[in-house]
Amino acid sequence: MSTSRTIRVEALTRVEGEGALNVRLSGDQIEAVELNIYEPPRFFEAFLRGRPLEDAPDITARICGICPVAYQMSSVHALERALGVEITPEIRQLRRLLYCGEWIESHALHMHLLHAPDFLGFASGIEMGQHFPEELKRGLKLKKIGNQLLEILGGRSVHPINVCVGGFYRPPKRDALLDLLPSLEWGIAAAADATRWVSEFDFPEFEADYDFVSLTHPDEYPFNEGDMLSSRTGVFPVAEYEKTIQEYQVPHSTALQAEKVATKSSCHFGPLARVNLNREKLQPIAKKLADECHFPTLCQNPFRAIVARGIELTHAFEEAAALVKAYRPVKSVRQSYELRAGEGAAATEAPRGTLFHRYHVDDEGKIVSALISAPTSQNQRQIEVDLESFLPGYLSLDNATIAHHCERLIRSYDPCISCATHFLRLTIERNDVS
Repeated sequence: MSTSRTIRVEALTRVEGEGALNVRLSGDQIEAVELNIYEPPRFFEAFLRGRPLEDAPDITARICGICPVAYQMSSVHALERALGVEITPEIRQLRRLLYCGEWIESHALHMHLLHAPDFLGFASGIEMGQHFPEELKRGLKLKKIGNQLLEILGGRSVHPINVCVGGFYRPPKRDALLDLLPSLEWGIAAAADATRWVSEFDFPEFEADYDFVSLTHPDEYPFNEGDMLSSRTGVFPVAEYEKTIQEYQVPHSTALQAEKVATKSSCHFGPLARVNLNREKLQPIAKKLADECHFPTLCQNPFRAIVARGIELTHAFEEAAALVKAYRPVKSVRQSYELRAGEGAAATEAPRGTLFHRYHVDDEGKIVSALISAPTSQNQRQIEVDLESFLPGYLSLDNATIAHHCERLIRSYDPCISCATHFLRLTIERNDVS
């Protein structure tokens, strides 16, 4: 006798974008786990072809409303390499400060409104706020400070308009940054408190032998410069990214997946990878916080990514405060350049993981081709692999509980599928033969 069992979650909230998860079972055996991202392709790479290279930062920023800075930074760094542009130390520091703003607003949002409710038994951040009002208020205030920093540096908090190839259109006003300094200093302590809070959550006992991948830099925690580092195969240049990490299409998803070329295996990108690979480069308070929270030297539990985000949130506040104190206005924050034909690639660390851009431009400054590899597509196969390993221990439970645990695991990656607020339709097909 054969029976079928279907589990559906029509809409998973607290994740940006839309898609589905299909799990096929034969008895107690998992036949397939397919993360089905079904949103139509958005064709940004095609939109860029034939456009002036100066358009790229503003166009690519529209890919995501949560992490537009990452798209802008990967874009300008890649194009500057194609043109041979060397930015000044002042521009470099302002770019790190801008990145701090994005990490602050994104990490604070995910920790407090998107992921914490999973560990506390609530369906939403709003429901959680009825029982943990001070924690929710803290999270919203932390996020607001990140948005304010983006406004000062980028001209507005969503899709900043002050970023350009060569630097910025205009320098930030020092008074505006100094006015924000007390909030940034408050944020260091508040982010540390938030991290201590989430570190006490009850985490599922699940670990995986990940190939962690992120940028690494000899002197600083990675934002937008350095080489790539794999926990399994070591350092490789960003210019060899496509030779090392290869994207491919799968029938069940409109998003590409990625694998390590040499091993044909998935990789893990994002906060967990960065903290594992770059812990010694954290700012002092954040580094001490990681020790205080007993964050493992090698953490292989994806659910603990919320703690890694808290550590990075603290780091971002700490670095932002130091950069604001050190900032002195200069006459120009934009390097001039001559148009020329060339090709350039760059990777930066978006809140959710490594974001890679490559551009080929002609001698008139028009974009001939563009390639953009987003963190979520690179993590997509790893999420499926995690579910294949994680689900067997839960198959005896009821449908709703299985669905809930699947959602929790997926949300630990904070996948940004398309800047929306719902994502998942889960189907489990069960064919039991007895």
